[in-house]
Amino acid sequence: MICTAGVDVRAGSSVGPATPLYERVPTRDAGTGERLADFMMLFPGLRERPGGQRGVRARLIKGVLVRFPEVVFADLNLRLNLLWVSVRTRPGVILDIATCLKLYMPEALLVAPKYVY
Repeated sequence: MICTAGVDVRAGSSVGPATPLYERVPTRDAGTGERLADFMMLFPGLRERPGGQRGVRARLIKGVLVRFPEVVFADLNLRLNLLWVSVRTRPGVILDIATCLKLYMPEALLVAPKYVY
């Protein structure tokens, strides 16, 4: 799972220039070959927070994501205040993760289509 420009949030802490997201995001589960689902969340104002507060928020995000075994990949783009997450499919997993993130950071917004019926 990747967070903030190449930092591996599960195993290490190496920071380097990030390759484009479309080259890094997995589309299939390496173990089963099944397609993955993706979602995005916005964190308004995250970029403008002082460095220490940004770090605390990034650690909160990491703490939430590592609790979900369905999470395969995550990328936090501080320039865009945007979190991209790829997950193994399970009914309700995206809402479970988004709700948990919103619990710790009420300003978080799930990016989703709005259908008008």
